[in-house]
Amino acid sequence: MRYLLFIVFLLSIQSVSSQRDRSAKLGTLDQNVKPTSRNTSVKDTSATKEVKKAPYDFYRIISLQKDTTYVDTSLTIKKEYEYNYLRKDIFGLLPFANEGQTYTVLDYGLKKFAAYPELGHSGKHFNYLQIDDIKYYSVATPITELYFKTVMEQGQSVDAFITVNTSERFNMSVAFKGLRSLGKYINQLSSTGNFRFTTSYNTLNKRYYLNFHFTGQDFSNGENGGITTLEDFESEDPAFQNRARLEVYLKDAKSFMKGKRYFFDHNFRINTKKGNNNLYLTHQFTYETKFFEYNQKTLASTVGNTQILHFGEAYVSGGINDQSRYNRMHNKVGAIYENALLGKFQFFAEDYRFNYFYDKVLILDSGIIPGSLSDEINTVGGQYEYRKNKWNGVFTYSNSISNQSLTNFNAQLKYQINAKNELQFQYQMLNKIPDHLYNLHQSSFIGYNWYYDFKNEKINNLEVMAKTQWFNAAMQISSLNDYLFFSNDATDPQQQIVTPKQYDKTINYLSVKVSREFKWWKLALDNTVLYQQVDQEDDVLNVPQIVTRNSLYYTDYFFKKALYLQTGFTFNYFTKYYANDYNPILAEAFVQNTREIGEFPMVDFFVNARIRQTRIFFKVEHLNSRMTGNTFYTAPNYPYRDFMIRFGLVWNFFQ
Repeated sequence: MRYLLFIVFLLSIQSVSSQRDRSAKLGTLDQNVKPTSRNTSVKDTSATKEVKKAPYDFYRIISLQKDTTYVDTSLTIKKEYEYNYLRKDIFGLLPFANEGQTYTVLDYGLKKFAAYPELGHSGKHFNYLQIDDIKYYSVATPITELYFKTVMEQGQSVDAFITVNTSERFNMSVAFKGLRSLGKYINQLSSTGNFRFTTSYNTLNKRYYLNFHFTGQDFSNGENGGITTLEDFESEDPAFQNRARLEVYLKDAKSFMKGKRYFFDHNFRINTKKGNNNLYLTHQFTYETKFFEYNQKTLASTVGNTQILHFGEAYVSGGINDQSRYNRMHNKVGAIYENALLGKFQFFAEDYRFNYFYDKVLILDSGIIPGSLSDEINTVGGQYEYRKNKWNGVFTYSNSISNQSLTNFNAQLKYQINAKNELQFQYQMLNKIPDHLYNLHQSSFIGYNWYYDFKNEKINNLEVMAKTQWFNAAMQISSLNDYLFFSNDATDPQQQIVTPKQYDKTINYLSVKVSREFKWWKLALDNTVLYQQVDQEDDVLNVPQIVTRNSLYYTDYFFKKALYLQTGFTFNYFTKYYANDYNPILAEAFVQNTREIGEFPMVDFFVNARIRQTRIFFKVEHLNSRMTGNTFYTAPNYPYRDFMIRFGLVWNFFQ
């Protein structure tokens, strides 16, 4: 609630006098202005004077790496793909039945590798905004964006955002994304919130630049463990069309995670005037806290007429309440020498400290389970950046100088052939410290207590991408050694006793993804096909061989071009494979090789429209669900979404 009050406060002060003056000079954004039309003006008939409108490139969105894009209110097939809970294209991710739950990863290439250890509980991090997900802004006039979408039952999904420049040198933005959805199955309630605040500042002489952000995020989910009797679901018995009649493993379990982060990124140019040779001092600071909790009131689950312990024996008879806490502080200081001809040379040092802890030490027959992990990691490294003409390259190397073994080499190179064609190359060689959850976990469930000292994962990853006027293509080749994963130790198929493992052999992964859109008249066919292959001695890394998405749609203007309409069908499909199952105690996917899912088509029908800066979305999801049989699953015991109708909008205000 305090975040919402803060948003209301900022909305009330956005018309400050300096911004009002700036708005009077620049007017509002003209969506039809061309990049060269920086002096476009329109006739104000009420005031009989000309009011200039700000061109689109006065509304900038800036990443942490200083890459710049612009506010875009167009309606394209890409906007259709991005109209979802994550607000991005989710090709390669398969959502669970209720909004706000976790996802099954179909495309292993979506996984990003980082050298420093993280908390774990990756199933809770799909909607967790990381440092690189936060954008900074510079806008001519205040901008507001409102997102709304209906959910499965009893709730809504909203995202409200506003950004304002009080002067040309100072910007701030505030946003809140919230979700509540009851879901169709027993104990499936999702309730989440993402608050974010950013500010950017630079001095008048442009020697000092600062970016700051704060995020407060929380995710609460009812965890039902999946349905107990697949035959009831697959029978297509009308009695079970009401999904709340299907029995689930857990009727009163839930998981909860929250996190807060403070982040500074600032730099100072030592020489008073920018010239062909410049020297900068840089500093990044991060402080982040996370809390994870799993609750389960009733220990036993009912399958038919039988009582089972789905997660094995426990130290208590009920009222499970597992909690873990985590905090980290990261400082990175460096110096940059910039030469107009040679590029940028940076040298840096990093200090990374973490604490991962529980409230007790366990003394078990199998050994002592400590109450915490904490360490300090120091690294030094360098980075070379070259941006000139058609070439753009960034090469980074860092290595630990403390007791831990940590190495990261990352090379990115881009060659722009012309305005419509470019090639990209990326190579990463990583010696990664394991995430904390692999090394330590405490639980009231007996089988979920461990303390390990796993080796670092060794990762070699090569990506080649081509973005052309005819098609987009990407190839990824990865070699994984000492790969860490979770698997089930239970022999009873109704039980899950999931623990971490380390694979001592090499895994080789290959993927090729091709996208191409064909257009004729007012029709278009947009296609994306992914091919994956894994070379391994044991089935540890399981992926579908083929994943495809095809959209056939029609577009046209109506009502004297006041309305732009987009309507069509989207077809999604992936081949059968042994998909990972999901464990709610750990909020992690785990390897299983007993049940395959896949080979079911998912067809959506959509009608979208744009009126000025408002985009309206209407979709019939999985319209073929009752035609192809109830064999659609997101994970072995979790059915995919049924037929449903959803709608909403994205509304932009330029003031």
